[in-house]
Amino acid sequence: MTDERRYDLLILGGGMSYVGAIRAAQLGLKVGLVERDALGGTCLNRGCIPSKALLETADLLHRVTEQGHEFGLAGSDGVSLDYGPLGERRDAVVDKHVRGVEFLMKKNGIDVIRGQGALTAPTSIHVSGGEAGEVDVSATDLILATGSAPRSLPGLEPDGERIITSDEALKRNDVPGRVTIVGAGAIGVEWASMYRDFGAEVTLVEFLDRVVPLEDADVSKELNRVFRKRGIAIHTASTIEPETIQRTDDGLTFSIKANEGEKRTDAGADIILVAVGRRPLTDGIGLEGIEGLKMERGYVLVDDHMRTGVEHLYAIGDIVPGFALAHVAAHESVVAVETISGHDPEPIRGNLMPRVTFCRPQIGSVGLTEEEAREAGHEVKTGQFPFRALGKATIVGEIDGFAKLVADAGSGLLLGAHIIGPHAGDLLPEPTLALLVEGTAAEIAMSVHAHPTLPEVLAEAAMAVDGDAIHV
Repeated sequence: MTDERRYDLLILGGGMSYVGAIRAAQLGLKVGLVERDALGGTCLNRGCIPSKALLETADLLHRVTEQGHEFGLAGSDGVSLDYGPLGERRDAVVDKHVRGVEFLMKKNGIDVIRGQGALTAPTSIHVSGGEAGEVDVSATDLILATGSAPRSLPGLEPDGERIITSDEALKRNDVPGRVTIVGAGAIGVEWASMYRDFGAEVTLVEFLDRVVPLEDADVSKELNRVFRKRGIAIHTASTIEPETIQRTDDGLTFSIKANEGEKRTDAGADIILVAVGRRPLTDGIGLEGIEGLKMERGYVLVDDHMRTGVEHLYAIGDIVPGFALAHVAAHESVVAVETISGHDPEPIRGNLMPRVTFCRPQIGSVGLTEEEAREAGHEVKTGQFPFRALGKATIVGEIDGFAKLVADAGSGLLLGAHIIGPHAGDLLPEPTLALLVEGTAAEIAMSVHAHPTLPEVLAEAAMAVDGDAIHV
């Protein structure tokens, strides 16, 4: 016998959409959330949280072993990595926060329905495979939030052992001696940075002509410089030739080929980590039966309030075009819920979404790059200031990198901020707020920044927009 339930709002997928579920409950809606796996989705279980737990250890290991004597820590060169406790801590961090989300669901009276869900109509779902058996649920409104999974490449399909994705890498409790990472976007450079700090030989292979190709070109150039200084081999405008991959007792051998010309480099690794982005999980959830739903390359198309164009059907997160980031999905879910509830939320604007890459040095960015601003028709002026001129950066012991602000030359309005250096992500709220309220670089410069702190780099970069930086 099939169980039937009715809600004000249904959410298919329990990743960062749980934020929207809580907001809906706060607004008085009866909410049902369908999830086949652990709550928290990719971010909490296979992405942001476990990977950053590992990266925190990588940063600590670097600081103690490579900078310990400089900071007066006797015997620091004898510190080594023990992956057993590290793996336990990684899992404990994840478990703590999964349980935290489960608690919030109960606290807010949200009905979590376990199992595989598929649409039977725009606002109806059939759930199977869960403890409750077959369940049919429907609602007045429905939000699609089924997330994403790692992409693969032809000839580099993961086998779980020698060729892996970030999902498999997070499950490992060891450090490979030699790692080749395909893809130098955010995921690729985070793993490259981590494995290098853990002592592995690391090679990065990127199809495009620079690392972190979505970042400002000056940021890419700086990361390339620092990574090479750290001993990471980098091959841009290059690919691994799948037909050359050979499995040996010692791992893998293969050729790396430049995209132009005949240049080839023979290489080897214990593992190849494929980090070429993520694909939306929109197959098998009944979308093909929804009349009027518009899709492109597997993504569900939406407007700036997350409406699909099908009445009462919304979509958020990694299955819609835009940044596949946890905080973006969370914000989109709130905008969708408040729209459903008759509020008038600020529409989603991609240029207001901050992005952080947790490699070393860390990268933080928001708004337009210099190139994007020029392509958008702006006459641009920029200001840049190095961390090495900052007292706090010297105290912290991390002086690589800079902050760069991009502004409209006529109005002075801030168009983008790009930071590479210590705690770059923690410095993003100021320029993000400035973009939201249509502030200028001059207003950031006029705002007094406490000394000695890392945010001073933004004040100096803002002054540099008009050629007025002090400490250069």
